[in-house]
Amino acid sequence: MKYILKDFEYYLKNEKGSSENTIESYVRDLKQYAFFLEKYHGITKPKFIEKAHIEAYLRSLKRQMTSKSLARKLTAIKGFHHFLMLEKEVDQDVAKGFSSPKIEKKLPQVLSVDEVVRILEQVDKTKPLGLRNMALLELIYGSGLRVSELLDIKMEDIHINQGYVVVKGKGAKERMVPISDMSMIALRNYMVKGRDQLLGEFKNAHLFLNQKGARLSRQGFFKLLKKLSHDAMVETECSPHTLRHSFATHLLENGMDLRTLQTLLGHEDISTTQIYTHISQKRINEIYKNAHPRAKEDHDV
Repeated sequence: MKYILKDFEYYLKNEKGSSENTIESYVRDLKQYAFFLEKYHGITKPKFIEKAHIEAYLRSLKRQMTSKSLARKLTAIKGFHHFLMLEKEVDQDVAKGFSSPKIEKKLPQVLSVDEVVRILEQVDKTKPLGLRNMALLELIYGSGLRVSELLDIKMEDIHINQGYVVVKGKGAKERMVPISDMSMIALRNYMVKGRDQLLGEFKNAHLFLNQKGARLSRQGFFKLLKKLSHDAMVETECSPHTLRHSFATHLLENGMDLRTLQTLLGHEDISTTQIYTHISQKRINEIYKNAHPRAKEDHDV
C-alpha cells in the first residue's frame, strides 16, 4: 500500500495540482486508513478492500471525531479509490456509493472596520518587521487573499504601478487581484525600506520574509496577528482567514455584487461566496436591534 500511496501523492501534486496542505492531510488520513485495514483485516493490497471494510473504518471513526473531520477523511478515501480505478489497480470503485455526513455550517467570524483599524494601529512602522507587518495586513485585508496565497507571493508577482498582484490559488490556478491604494503605500514602504534589511546577504524570491531572511511561515503570521489583535483589545478571535472573511463581508455591505466578489476570492462555485450574504444579514440584524428604540423588549417597563 505504501508504494501506491506514494503514487497517489505524486498524482495529487503533479496532475491534480492540489495544495501542499491538501496533499499532507490526504496522505496522513490514508496512512491511518491503511493501518486500520492491515491491523484489523489483514489487508495490504487495494484489490482486497471491500465496501464492508470502509464501512467498518467509518464506524470506528464516528465515535472519536466530528462530522467535519469524518467528511474530510471520507473525501480522501474516495479520491484514493478513484485513483486506483484510473491506474487499473482495482476492477471497481468500492468507495463510490458513500455519501459525506451532513456538516453544520457555522458563519465565520468577521471583524468590524473599526477593529481592523485598531489592529493596524498597533504596528510599529519605524522598524523593518513593522513595515513588513503593515504590508502583510493591508494586502490580506485589502485584497482578500488566502494566507497560503499571501505568503507564496514572489517579488515578480507584485505589479504595484499597474495596481495588481498575481496569486496562485487552489488547484495551482493563477488569478490577478487588484491592490488597494493603502496596500500600495504599505508595499512600497516595505520593499524600499524594510525587505532588504530582513534579507541581509541571503537570496529569497518571496515577498514576505521573517527576521532571518527566509519565507514567512503560516505559524509566524498567525502568531503575529494574535498578538496585534490582543494589543488592540479585539475580542473577536482573529486569524488570517478572519481578515479574508472581513474583506468579503465589508465589500458586500458596501454594494459589491456576488459574481465580482466570487472572482476576487477565487471561488470556483458561487455557493461558497453566498455564505457572506448570510454574514451580512446577521450583522444588519444585530445593528438594527441595537439601534432601533423598539427592536428589543424593554424589561424595565
